[in-house]
Amino acid sequence: MNAPTDPGPPQTERLPLGARLAALYELTKPGITGYVMITTGVAYHLGAGQASDFGPVLNTILGTGVATAGALALNQWAERDRDARMKRTKDRPLPSGRLGAGEALAFGFALVAAGVAYLAWSVGWLPAALTFASAAAYVLAYTPLKTRTYFATLVGAVPGAFPALIGWSAATGGLALEAWVLFAIYFLWQLPHVLALAWLLRDDYQRAGFFMAPPTDPDGGRIGRHMVYHTISLILVSAAPTPLGLTGNVYLVGALLLGLAMLAVCVHAARHMSQKNARRVFLWSLLYQPLLLGLMLIDAAGGR
Repeated sequence: MNAPTDPGPPQTERLPLGARLAALYELTKPGITGYVMITTGVAYHLGAGQASDFGPVLNTILGTGVATAGALALNQWAERDRDARMKRTKDRPLPSGRLGAGEALAFGFALVAAGVAYLAWSVGWLPAALTFASAAAYVLAYTPLKTRTYFATLVGAVPGAFPALIGWSAATGGLALEAWVLFAIYFLWQLPHVLALAWLLRDDYQRAGFFMAPPTDPDGGRIGRHMVYHTISLILVSAAPTPLGLTGNVYLVGALLLGLAMLAVCVHAARHMSQKNARRVFLWSLLYQPLLLGLMLIDAAGGR
């Protein structure tokens, strides 16, 4: 693969205050931050059971969201030069010149520090430490590994699963087997989604020097097989909350049906990896996640 051409540093614009604030907001990737806040809240609810109180869960969601927003901003700071080479990301605040690198770096650090400090003050040191570990794993491990190895996709799913531990620890003060089961579910459901996206954007990623798809897998057969393996693992792990007493049978049946539907889509893509089939996996994975979370909330077992 030829080395990507460096487009050079962008010329930073002096934007009006409103536009600057909008660019800073965009830097936090609000969609991903919102998703992390939701998954943290679900984990808190499952950990607390009938003892779930509005104030602590709100503090947990808020602190985690602020720190996550900071980590995502730091990720964009670290990848600003490579983002400028990709069609999908060239208009982000840093490569487009709407924000300067220095202010993005300070903004990201400030949000991570504020979120972690707020969690430590409001719900305890353990969820705060886990949130800091999640941000560090995302920025210091996943971000640099994306330019070195395809297995960065596995590393990147780890901070994406930390909300399970953060929410549970905030609700209970510790970590139990149930928290790690939720962690495994959160970890596994990301993988078909990320792999499908990696296939869809493989040319863009290659242009920027990211190894999100194996360079020795031109037909997508390896990615397709990995989608299937991860989904089978997800089906097995997603059934565990019911025997553990976290959820009831409505959740169990729904989780199995959702998992089998995901498996069918992934098997079809693995047989013939194409843009259409990869997009179908990507879109179904987007639907799968909120549906499974909804089943957890609807059929959560209380009384712990």
